[in-house]
Amino acid sequence: MELFGLEKLSLVDYDSHTAATVFTGGCNFRCPFCHNGSLVVTSKNDFRISEDEVLGYLTKRKGLLDGLVVTGGEPTLHKDLADFLRKVKDLGYDIKLDTNGTSPEMLASLASSRLVDYVAMDIKSSPSSYSLVAGVSDPRLDKIAESVAFLKKGSVPYEFRTTVISEFHSEKDFPEIADFIDGADKYFIQKYRDSDGCLQSGFTPVPEETAAKYLSIVAPHVGYAALRGY
Repeated sequence: MELFGLEKLSLVDYDSHTAATVFTGGCNFRCPFCHNGSLVVTSKNDFRISEDEVLGYLTKRKGLLDGLVVTGGEPTLHKDLADFLRKVKDLGYDIKLDTNGTSPEMLASLASSRLVDYVAMDIKSSPSSYSLVAGVSDPRLDKIAESVAFLKKGSVPYEFRTTVISEFHSEKDFPEIADFIDGADKYFIQKYRDSDGCLQSGFTPVPEETAAKYLSIVAPHVGYAALRGY
């Protein structure tokens, strides 16, 4: 498994867990505001960390850490993801997977094999605006809808989340999002934070009052809804 980084301790990325985070490289989206731009567009000179180094660290931290977050990039692009996750599970760790939802078959396989304990899936925007926000002409909405439907079956605990940016989101997007994820367990609206690591910088965070208004549109359609990062 090719990995592009290890954050050795996080208290905020996996609720109720003291976790480490590993980063995969490559993504099939080009969201302009992506804060992990170096993981999306990779090169032969990019920093890599070996699977053995990650597993060795997790072995040493057993009892002190209880979770691993696997993020990217898009982790489900990697065919050897399941093999890596199985080794992590053998060490006794809970695993949270971050995904854009474009690989529902792999998502279902990982869940049925009990290789993930929690899934955080991005809902980039309303279906009618997905191409703009994802930065690709075909964001595979059919596959994303499959992943939404699968997660709503409850095979694995999950959340949906949208990072909101003033230049890309408006109130009209959120009735569509509400319909798209209707009946979901959890939905979060996340605050955008500009950084040097973004594919493009200079975008504007949505003010908290506006984000709360967006959330109020989706909240009646889900079990739990909240702002994150505000």
